[in-house]
Amino acid sequence: MKFEGKRLVLATHNKGKIEEIKNLLEPYGIEILSAVDMDLPEPDETENSFIGNATLKAKAAAVITGLPCLSDDSGLSVNALNGEPGVYSADWAGIPRDFDKAMKLVHEKMGEAADKSAYFTSVLVIANPDGSVMSAEGRIDGQIVWPPRGTGGFGYDPIFMPEGETRTFGEMKLEEKKNYSHRARAFAQLLEKYF
Repeated sequence: MKFEGKRLVLATHNKGKIEEIKNLLEPYGIEILSAVDMDLPEPDETENSFIGNATLKAKAAAVITGLPCLSDDSGLSVNALNGEPGVYSADWAGIPRDFDKAMKLVHEKMGEAADKSAYFTSVLVIANPDGSVMSAEGRIDGQIVWPPRGTGGFGYDPIFMPEGETRTFGEMKLEEKKNYSHRARAFAQLLEKYF
């Protein structure tokens, strides 16, 4: 199945994700609308997997809009914390979402752990109005650093340094982050499979 639409809704209210995905899709001549532009409700993420939550969000938006909808579910998994916060990354420090608090919580829970390894996972799902779904997954390994470094990116970016780099995602410009990010890797797979 190939994506043949000219309009795509990003089923997210996260401004950082919207900017990053729009940037990735820019060369393909697709009109991008966001859940914010269309005033879509934000569904509860009730699944316990990235693929489950991404599918839930994309399908909900496709039903409302009648358009193909792209959703991302992603998160940070810290090996010393048995993979936490993982699929619960966004709400890990409570509601309302506060990533400064969440980064501090990662640091506190890790304590003096020698293992600083972690990874980001991103699952992208395109749901079509006919109910069909296309998906791809990307992962980037790296290390947790403390204190946070950089003001770029969003979420846990200031404490995550990808393998092969000396800077965190928070210290990179969006164009540089595209060379490493889990979302860019998932997107490359999506393009290869469906575009």
